[in-house]
Amino acid sequence: MSKPKHERTLAETEAKAVTRNIRVSPRKLNLAAGLIRGKKAQDALAILTFSKRRISQTVKATLESAIANAENNHQLDVDRLVVSRVEVGRAIVMKRFHARGRGKAARVEKWFSHLSIVVAEKQADAEPAQQEAA
Repeated sequence: MSKPKHERTLAETEAKAVTRNIRVSPRKLNLAAGLIRGKKAQDALAILTFSKRRISQTVKATLESAIANAENNHQLDVDRLVVSRVEVGRAIVMKRFHARGRGKAARVEKWFSHLSIVVAEKQADAEPAQQEAA
């Protein structure tokens, strides 16, 4: 007895990778994720490689995982992959305290995030050929 097979939520031309509980706030992670939204996969890798943000290496690893999933699990063409969606979500928040003067305490919140990257295979555009004919 097993559970029924889970239906695939992505299209046939899409692949996904998820990294959970990244030790960075969602706002900071979203800034790094915004650099690659809508870009070609190879261009996005180059952008993340040379980005100065600390979290960009984790985003790059997740993108590389999505590309590998597309190639190995779904037989998609790596050269035609585009970053179609990058989703950043809230995870847990560790609550700590910082001792203050006169016996008081201040709250310190350490945010964690989830990152989900979906890459899609784009078909070769026929539009440039149509523009040349016009």
